[in-house]
Amino acid sequence: MVRTEKERKRTGKGLHRGVQELGDFTTVDRRLFFISAIGVLIGIVAAIVALILLSLIGFFTNLFYYGRVSFQFISPANNELGLFAIAVPAIGGLIVGVMARYGSERIRGHGIPEALEAILINKSKIEPKVTILKPLSTAISIGSGGPFGAEGPIIMTGGAFGSVFSQFLKLSSMERKTLLVAGAAGGMAATFNSPVSAVLLAVELLLFEWKPRSLIPVAVASATATLFRGLLFSTSPLFPIPPTPVPDVGTIIAAVLVGVIAGGASTALTYAVYAAEDTFRKFPLHWMWWPVIGGLVIGIGGVFSPHALGVGYDTIDALLLGNLALSAIAILVIVKATIWSVSLGSGTSGGVLAPLLIVGGSIGALEGHILPVGTVTLWVLVSMGAMIGGTMRSPFTGVVFSLELTHDVNALLPLLVAAVCAEAFTVFSMKRSILTEKVARRGVHVAREYSVDVLELIPVRSVYHKDFIMLKGDSSLAEVLEAYKSSPARELGAVFVEPKGAMVGYLAPKEILELSDVIKDPVTPLDQDLIRPKAIVYSDEPLRVAADRMAQQDSESLPVVDPSNPAKAIAIVTREDLFAARVLWFAEEKNREKVLSVPDLATGGRVIRSVFNHVRNSERNKGEHKDSSSL
Repeated sequence: MVRTEKERKRTGKGLHRGVQELGDFTTVDRRLFFISAIGVLIGIVAAIVALILLSLIGFFTNLFYYGRVSFQFISPANNELGLFAIAVPAIGGLIVGVMARYGSERIRGHGIPEALEAILINKSKIEPKVTILKPLSTAISIGSGGPFGAEGPIIMTGGAFGSVFSQFLKLSSMERKTLLVAGAAGGMAATFNSPVSAVLLAVELLLFEWKPRSLIPVAVASATATLFRGLLFSTSPLFPIPPTPVPDVGTIIAAVLVGVIAGGASTALTYAVYAAEDTFRKFPLHWMWWPVIGGLVIGIGGVFSPHALGVGYDTIDALLLGNLALSAIAILVIVKATIWSVSLGSGTSGGVLAPLLIVGGSIGALEGHILPVGTVTLWVLVSMGAMIGGTMRSPFTGVVFSLELTHDVNALLPLLVAAVCAEAFTVFSMKRSILTEKVARRGVHVAREYSVDVLELIPVRSVYHKDFIMLKGDSSLAEVLEAYKSSPARELGAVFVEPKGAMVGYLAPKEILELSDVIKDPVTPLDQDLIRPKAIVYSDEPLRVAADRMAQQDSESLPVVDPSNPAKAIAIVTREDLFAARVLWFAEEKNREKVLSVPDLATGGRVIRSVFNHVRNSERNKGEHKDSSSL
C-alpha cells in the first residue's frame, strides 16, 4: 500500500527509503511465535505417537510370530514357526489391504509421498482417520514381517496430527503446511533421536522453502520431540559404535567409490520398486489383494534370510559392529532388496529409511572387506548415509542422520563425500527420486531445487520505464483520455502531479479506459480519491517487492519513486517488465565468456613486478639519502 507521510518521514540519519527497509528474511509477522508455540505441543504428541507405534510393532510381532501378548520390541528372525512363517506376512498384507480399501487408501505406501501430496494438492489437509489407520496398518505390516521402517509412517502420522490439529484453528494453507511438517519432523526425531536430520529432511523434502517462518516452528517441534523422547526412551544414540579412525586421503578417495556404488544401488532399488508396482497394476485383481501377494514374497524371502524380516534395527546394529558373516550379509542384501521392492510396490504400509540403512550397510560391509583403507564399521556407516543421500536425494539428511545414529564425528567427511557422489549419480541416472516418482505418477510435478527468486536479485531500476504520461492533478476525464490516446507510452498509464511536482495519483491503462464508465462529466476535474495510487515501489527495491505489490493490489503496473524523495515519481514498472527480468537473468546464466587469458596474466605479472621494483628503488634511494645526510 501507499506509505503514509509518517512512514515516509521515519528515516534514519542519511538513510533513504526502499531497500533500506528490506531485511534478509521476509518473516516479520508475530504469528511466528504462535505457530512455534503450537509446534511445542505437536512435538510432544509426535513423541507419544512414536512410542505407541513402536509398541504396536512389538505387540504384533510377538502376536504373529511368538503367539504371546507383549509390547517388547523384538525381531521376528528367531521364530520357530517353520514353513508357516511364509504365510504370516501374507496374513498381515490381507489385513492391511482390507483396511486400505474400507478405511482410507491414504495408508498405502511409505508415507512421505502421501505427505507431499497432501501439501501440494490438498492444501496440507489430511483426513483425521489417517492418524489412526496409518500407525495401526504399519504396525500390522511390520509386525507380520514386513521389511519396512517405522519412520515413514511415523512421519505421515505425525504430519497427519499436525494437519488435523491445524484444521481446528483459523490458519492459512502455509501455516497448516508448517504444522504438518512439524509433526512429521517430530515423529522422525522421536523415533531415531535425530532432531537435526529430522529438520533437514523437512527442508529437503517437505517444506519447499527455507524460511524462518517455517524452519523455526519445525525445529521447535523436532527439539521438543527429542527432549520428550529422552523421558520415554533414552538419550543415547540408537546405534553406538567405537570411534572410527580420522580419515586420510586414501579414505576420501575410497569414499568416492562407495558413494558411486551406493548411487548405482539407489537407482536399481528405485527402478525395482516401480517395476514391481507396474507389474501389480497388470494383475487382474483389485489392489486390495496385492499386499497378500507381496506378503508371500516376504515370507519366502524370510526362509532364506530371516534377518531381512521386520524393521531390522538389530540387523543394522549387527552390521555396524561386524557381527554378521560375509555369506549372511551377501544373502541379506539380495533378499532385503527384493522383498522390500516387491512388497512396497504392492502398496502395503511401511517406511524406507530402515531398509535403505540395511541395504546400504550390507553393501558397505562387503566393501569393507575389500577396500584397503578404513574399517568395516566405517564403510557400513558411510554406505548407509550414501544410500539415503542417493535414493531420497537428500544428501545432508543422509550425512547428519548417520552421524546422529552413531555419534561418530570422524566419519563426517567420508559421509559427505559419499552422499554427494551418490546423489550426483542418481541425478544423472533418474529424473525423479523414489519419493517424488509416486507423486509424479499422479500428475503432480515436484521441484526439488531451492534458490533465491530471480526477482529478488534484480532491482526495479534495471527494467523500469522513464517515459510515461504526466498530467496535472486536477486534470479532467477529457484531458486524460486525450493524453492517453496521443501518447506512445500509453501502455504505462498516467502519473498525476501537483504544481511542485509531487505525485498525487496514478492510473494504470486499464483504469484509464474504465473512467468513462464511472464519470459522466468529461470536463470536471477527477476526484482525488479516484486517482490515488494503490501502491508504489522504490527504484532500489527488488522486483520481487514490485511483483508482490502488483499481486496484492491486482495491478498491472506501479509508479516508481525516488528513494530520497518518495513524493517524486521517476518511472513506471509493469508486469511485462517482470518477464523481461527473467530474460535478463537467463542471459546472465547461459551466456558464457572468457574474461581473462594467459596474456592478461602475463601483463598483470609485469605490472606487479614494475610496482615492486618502483617501491624497492624508492626505499633504496631513501636509504642512500639518509646515509649522505649523516655524513
